[in-house]
Amino acid sequence: MTPTLRFHRHFAFWFSLPALLVGFSQGQTPAPAPKPKPAPPAIVDHLGIKLIPQPGVEIPAADRTELEAGVTALGSEIETLRADLSGKPELLALLPDVMIFHKSVDWALRYNEFFNVKQVANAKQQLELGKQRAKELREGKPSWLTATGLVPRGYLSKIDGSVQPYGMVIPEDWKSGETTPRRLDFWCHGRGETLSELDFLNQRLTNKGEFTPAGAFTLHLYGRYCNANKFAGEIDLFEAFAHARQHYPIDPDKLVIRGFSMGGAAVWQFGAHFSHMWAAVQPGAGFAETREFNKVYADGKVPPTAWEEILYRWYDATDSVVNLENTTTIAYSGEIDGQKQAADIMIRYARKENGNANPPAAELNKVNPGDGSPKASEAKVAGTAPELAFYHVIGPQTPHKILPEAKPEVESLISEALAKRDPHPKRVRFVTYSLVYPEMAWVRVEGMKKQWERAEITAEVQGDKIVATTKNLSAVSFSPAAAVKAVVLDGQSLPGSDDLVFHQANNQWIAGAPTQEGLVKRPTLSGPVDHAFMSSFLFVRPTGAPLHEKTGTWAKGEFDHAVGFWRKVFRGEAPVKDDSALTDADIADSNLILWGDPSSNAVLAKILAKLPLTWDAAKLVFAGKDYDSAGTMPVLIFPNPLNPEKYVVLNTGPTFREDALLNNSQQIPKLPDWSIIDVNTTPDGKWPGKVLAAGFFDEAWGVK
Repeated sequence: MTPTLRFHRHFAFWFSLPALLVGFSQGQTPAPAPKPKPAPPAIVDHLGIKLIPQPGVEIPAADRTELEAGVTALGSEIETLRADLSGKPELLALLPDVMIFHKSVDWALRYNEFFNVKQVANAKQQLELGKQRAKELREGKPSWLTATGLVPRGYLSKIDGSVQPYGMVIPEDWKSGETTPRRLDFWCHGRGETLSELDFLNQRLTNKGEFTPAGAFTLHLYGRYCNANKFAGEIDLFEAFAHARQHYPIDPDKLVIRGFSMGGAAVWQFGAHFSHMWAAVQPGAGFAETREFNKVYADGKVPPTAWEEILYRWYDATDSVVNLENTTTIAYSGEIDGQKQAADIMIRYARKENGNANPPAAELNKVNPGDGSPKASEAKVAGTAPELAFYHVIGPQTPHKILPEAKPEVESLISEALAKRDPHPKRVRFVTYSLVYPEMAWVRVEGMKKQWERAEITAEVQGDKIVATTKNLSAVSFSPAAAVKAVVLDGQSLPGSDDLVFHQANNQWIAGAPTQEGLVKRPTLSGPVDHAFMSSFLFVRPTGAPLHEKTGTWAKGEFDHAVGFWRKVFRGEAPVKDDSALTDADIADSNLILWGDPSSNAVLAKILAKLPLTWDAAKLVFAGKDYDSAGTMPVLIFPNPLNPEKYVVLNTGPTFREDALLNNSQQIPKLPDWSIIDVNTTPDGKWPGKVLAAGFFDEAWGVK
């Protein structure tokens, strides 16, 4: 642009101003700006709750016909490859990398999940990619294994057998065959109600994301859609990580977990529960708990039940903030972002843990000294335990976004964390409320005196011994990097051993595993109900006549609801078998979700005598109380009498329902170990009926 042209454009407004003023003096007013077209009202379900996801748009008939033909052809080729590659396990294991493109288009067509007509082109592209990968797989030359840049991958989940996608960003300087392990960053995505597999894979083909550190791998998690990486979405990280490690040289001591918005919430819980895994925990915005973020006690809201209050401890990172002493935390917040509340409340709870009984709550649009800073050098949070490395980078006057100027500040702190990471820490501090989360570094809680109350251990290697103090633990094991000769537990000296397992009896620590006979809550088998859906499960459908028509109708309705809900929320097809078709392998491999009653479900009838209830056509008896079996049904989780290494669950899928989909902080357990449901009350968006009673089994799986 010439200087003269710049001059004229700069002053054009001022030259025209008198004319404008004359126009205004004559009573003329500028034409109003066109108003944006209002969004159409949300589609709601039969309960009046917004459907998530919303129904898709209609695509042109010709495109639908073409895509359906492409899905059929690719599906046929996948099945042919499955048979043809049965003798080539290395190639067969790559079939999910083809299947992700079949599922993305197939589900968009089957379940009305084209949310924009432009996605038709994405679907055609993904079918072509699926065809190309299938061709290369058949030829034994899968080029994506050596590709750099954006590389979508897929694996088969052990939970439900579904194919799940994830996206890799492979550094350009990486060469196939390289063995030097590299840093890996996990990225948890934000809330996306339209984030189908089709949309996710399109992003993973076109967008590297917010952060792509030089020389590092980045793994974008799908997390099974839009659940803040909880339950099966949580397990997605570990399954995707295990799959990626088979193909890329990843350094397990240089792992970074990061995300923004809903993804930031996921990072808070991953950071608090698995602190030992991470060289750095880097949440951005999001939420860290449910009560304050979702204002559960606000006027007009139904307050949470007693068991809900207890179950908040599952995913409330605030309750486990001390675990962050085992890593480095680098939070990011926009100064005027309402989700700055997540970092603020974690800071408040960290200060409580350090002895400040009532630290002030942070305010939006205000940063007090010691609460964080835009500069990495000044971002260290003050007032916390000296062992807690907690930084808070703040984007000045920034709403809900990552300020570009903040990125190098965050990256510099991550680089420092990576440099100082100790793969074999001498000190471990661990707080847990459930044996769902039993482990931190080389410390494993094998038993608790009481689930859902705070259990804590601080353990330190001092020379050739471990010194540990505990609270609410009944059994513990250690696996330090170097052998030790002695263990001091709560002041009690014990000799070292090969396995370093200890348990309590009569308030004394004893070397060796617990010898208690009968059932006991332990890692992998501790309840509550939702824990059964974080490992392999199988819905067992009844084939007989129910005890009562009403309860039979309710059970069928809940079964249908659970199947549909699993597909919609966790993006898999729930495995289903009739009770008459159950095999020994099913019993050995899976948690059994039994639907119906002892009359309709043969498997339930077989194990009824070993469950903590009696149940016939006249009454249901549980915890010493009688219920009319014509109008009540039990929902519970218990060790399977046919295989006590697995669960049996009665009459429920995941316990949160449609109402919780409106806010990810509500996607938490809604029912404990057991509950009695009045089926005369119609199921709604929160409950499967009226909950007459509910509670937790004790540590021996007894009724409290």
